[in-house]
Amino acid sequence: MKIEDFAYMVETMKSFDEAVVSVLKAVDKKGWVLFQIYDVKERLAAKGFDQKPLKIIEICSGKYANQFLNKNRLISLCMPCKINILEENGKVKIVGMKPTMISQFFQEVSPEEAEEVEKEVKEMVDNAR
Repeated sequence: MKIEDFAYMVETMKSFDEAVVSVLKAVDKKGWVLFQIYDVKERLAAKGFDQKPLKIIEICSGKYANQFLNKNRLISLCMPCKINILEENGKVKIVGMKPTMISQFFQEVSPEEAEEVEKEVKEMVDNAR
């Protein structure tokens, strides 16, 4: 398995902070709900560890969450969707986990259903670029 199998990644010319704001705007524009933002660098710094900037943004579409949970409540292990912003080798990247992975673990979810969610996640990542 390759990273491209489960992650959709783009580089942006925006600063790290600009990319975070851009993702939040793209999520809002798409009508998804923001659950939580984790500042991994900050949390690890509090424990004495040094990390490059990394924020994990948890998002959810009520429509898709309800649809998938009605099929199998264990799909909640893959929820909520995440879009990460990270800095690597001096470049800012926006990365979304591909929801099509869900259909590989849970046969109740068709590839077509998972692709519909993935399309929206990719659009948010692309629009934040």
